[in-house]
This record gives sequence, C-alpha cells and structure tokens, in this order.
Amino acid sequence: MKELVEHLVVVPIVLPLFAAALTLFFDERRRAARAAISFGATSIVLVVALVLLFEASDSGPHQGAATVYTIGDWPAPFGIVLVADRLSTMLLALTSFLGLTTLLFALARWDRAGPRFHALFLLLLMGVNGAFLTGDLFNLFVFFEVLLAASYGLALHGSGSARVKAGLHYVVINLAASSLFLIGVAVIYGVAGTLNMADLAVRIPDIPASNRVLFEIGCAVLGVAFLIKAGTWPLGFWLPATYSAASAPAAGMFVILTKVGVYIVIRLSLLLFGDQAGPSAGFGEQWLAVGGILTLVFGTLGILASRSMSRIGSYCVIVSAGTVLAVVGIGGEASLAGALYYLISSTLGASAFFLLIELLNRARGSTAAAISPPVFNDEFSDPIGDGTETDEVGVVIPATVALISGGYILCAILLAGLPPLSGFVGKFAVMSGVLSSTNMVAPLSWVLIGILTLSSFGMMIAFARVGIEVLWTSAEKQPPRVKRVEFVAIAALLAAAVTLSVEGGLAMRFVTSTSTWLHAPQDYVRAVLEPAVPIAEGAAP
Repeated sequence: MKELVEHLVVVPIVLPLFAAALTLFFDERRRAARAAISFGATSIVLVVALVLLFEASDSGPHQGAATVYTIGDWPAPFGIVLVADRLSTMLLALTSFLGLTTLLFALARWDRAGPRFHALFLLLLMGVNGAFLTGDLFNLFVFFEVLLAASYGLALHGSGSARVKAGLHYVVINLAASSLFLIGVAVIYGVAGTLNMADLAVRIPDIPASNRVLFEIGCAVLGVAFLIKAGTWPLGFWLPATYSAASAPAAGMFVILTKVGVYIVIRLSLLLFGDQAGPSAGFGEQWLAVGGILTLVFGTLGILASRSMSRIGSYCVIVSAGTVLAVVGIGGEASLAGALYYLISSTLGASAFFLLIELLNRARGSTAAAISPPVFNDEFSDPIGDGTETDEVGVVIPATVALISGGYILCAILLAGLPPLSGFVGKFAVMSGVLSSTNMVAPLSWVLIGILTLSSFGMMIAFARVGIEVLWTSAEKQPPRVKRVEFVAIAALLAAAVTLSVEGGLAMRFVTSTSTWLHAPQDYVRAVLEPAVPIAEGAAP
C-alpha cells in the first residue's frame, strides 16, 4: 500500500502533462473530446490529491509522515525527489479543486474563446502541482517556468487590447523574476554545493563565515523573485491590471499562483532559516513582517479606491498574500496555523468572486462594454463580448438574480472576514495566535492586529458600496442568461468555503499539525535524506 501511495505522488504532474499532449491531437472543432480529456484528467488529479492529503494527515495510516518519491530510484540529494507532506498536499488539493471548478465554468463558453485553452490549462495545473511537490530548487525553477509559460497564454486568452496590454506587462515582470530566480539559485549552489532543500537545511549551519554573506545574498535574490510572484508591495503593482483583464476562469485559477510564491517563502523560511540554521537563523523575518504588513495596507487601500469588481477581487488576492507573509515574518506556530486556515478560505472566496463577477456584469449588461474588441483578426473572439451569441449564452434560470446576489454576499463576507464564515475564523485565529506567542509584546504584532481589523472594515465598506450599485438594479431589466454549469462551479467553491466554516474544528486541527510539522524541519530532512531501513528477518517490528 505504501509503495502505491509513493507512486501516486507523481500522478498530479505526469497526468496533466500527458493529457495536455493528448488534447493537441484534436483540432478546435473537436471541442467535446478536448473538454472530456481535460475534465477527466483534472478530476483524477483531485482524487489523487485527496488521497495524498489523507495520507499526510494524522488520521492516515502513516500518521502524518511525508511521502517521498525518488525519480529513477536515485536517492536524495543526488536524484530528483518529490515530497508530499502536510503543507504540499493541502495546497495540492486546493489547486486541484480550483482547477476542476474553474474548468467547469470555462466549459460553458470560455474554452472556445481562443486556441489551445485546454492544453494551456493542464500545463498550468502541472506546473503548480510540481512547484508544490518538488524537493529541490532547480526543479522548482523548472516547474515555475512551466506554470508561467502557461499563464502567459491564459492571461491573453480571449484577446482584446486590455488583455494584451496587461498580459505584456505580466510577461515582462515575470521574465525579470525568472532571471532573479536563476541568479539566486546559481549563487546558492555555488556556495552550498547542493540545491536539494533538505540537504541545504543540513549544510547551512556549516557554511564558512567568509561565504555566509554571499549565501544570504543569493537567498535574498531568490526571495525577491518569490515575493514578486506573491504580489508583495511594492513588487506586486502588475497584479491588479493582469487579474482584472483576464477572462473569468483564468483569473479564478490565477488566485492560486500567488500562493506558489507564498508557499515557497513559508517552506524555505522554516526549513532553511529555523533555529537549527546557526548564524543564519531568522534570516529575513523582519523584512517579511514589514513587507507583509505594507502589502496588507496597500491591498486594503486599493480595495477602497477601486470602482470595479474585478479590481476589488485583485486587491483581495494581495490582502490575502500580505496577511500570510506578515504572519510568517512575525513567527509562532499558532499564528501560522491561523494563517494557513485563512489562506484556504481567502483562496476559495477570491476564486468564486472572479467567476461571479462575469455573471454580475452580465446582469448589468456591461460585459460587452467592459471588454474591448479583439486585436487579432482570427476566428476566435470574446464569446460574450461581441453580442453575437446572445442566444447561446444560456437559459434564464428562475431566481437567477437572487442566486447571483446571494453569491455576492457570501463572497463579501468571506473576503472581508466577517462572522460567521471561515474568513472571520482565520483572521481571529491569526490574532489569537499572535497574542499567544512569545512575540506578543513586539510592536509589529500589535500593528498587524490593528491593520487586520481596519482591513476588514475597509473591505466591508468597499463591498457594500459596489454591492449597492450592482445589486440594486431596476426591476425592468431582463435577468441574465446563465448556464447551469456556471452556477455549479461557483456554488461548489462557496460550498467548500461554508464547509470549511462548519468543519472549522477539523480544519484547524489539520493546519495546527501542519504548523507544528513546519516548525520541526528535522522531520522533513529525515524523511527525505534517510531511506527506510528494512527490518531484519525475525526481529521485532
């Protein structure tokens, strides 16, 4: 059974890659075949992710131990390893669920708005899954580039001058981030002689003092690349324009991309620069705390200043990243557990909100006006922006406006962190954890609590202002045409967020054990570097 689970670790990477290649054998007229391949592969990946998540939990047969898969049976640190522990499987399951729901939404119309949507989507899924599972920095760079290359195509999907302009900025910024990533990795390898994360954790305390400054410079350069991806202030100026211009399913899936940067910061900060790191212990914590708080302030001010729902959703993503990064910088097991819970809640809420925005714009009759005409003279165009497919958009579902309005209210409560939903539980757990930690007297801890509180009030004001404008519409307007799969996709995301609230105790126990695991990096190192020793025949187990 254990060997089977070990082989399952590679499935979230190999299966989307194989499925993406398979979709290329079908031309754009075989839409049903391509959709079936994508949906089937994404569904299987979700099931595998849930199995791995259960294996990584305390309820699993291996009591939460990390599952390590060695490519080609080459042991670490010489070979490539994939590591499925509590944190990586949690985010793997979250990514797979977001992938399935946004793909379901796209099948209503967006998958035919441009060429190769399914191949790009599956490659994005593969890159994100690989980034969460890989155990070394070099392959992290490889998966980082795969997900970025796929995201470039999805950012431009549907054409339109607004998407092209924002997409070009997005490409340039991320190419610069990739260059920094490569420079940082080269410096780290030159000093430490390894790129395996577990092996780095072992070698860092023994780095000579003459080389330690150079090593920390390489880590700082690497950190800047991840903070760009996470949308940290002042490096995240590209995010609102890109996410606002992207198509609804692309923006809904892009929510997880910022979490890739956040994940790597969490992983490397606690694995490489914990108490066991010698003179490098705590490297960059103050910068993370200050940067996270400033990002939180920037995101809140952006939400208050925004007059469009898409920009509000983009700044909500920034607020989420800033909150988690600030907690990582301030430290503490209890506060990190709350931040991980909040990360899940805010990701589900933001993705649902981006999908809901299209339906809200359709209800207002503003979608066509909001999206500029295609800039490429080809057969693909915005499927709802040119007004030529009004009969194919969907059917008028009874109480459509009421359902859309209810979804908006749920998203607002989730993202603003109001009771009784999981957004409030996550923020309250962060505040409680910060106060219960040994750093409770630190000024930054109190600043974070104050900013989190003010951020909730600011977001509530912004959502109420936009909600009045959007939802208080004239009764004479025709209800929007919506396909049922679009409602199903949004309802699934919101139902998951509500379930997270109802089963808050179970979820908090998991994230608490995850935080404890992350603060004990020797267990991760042992799982990766020490192969299992077989029990001698006749010996007691």
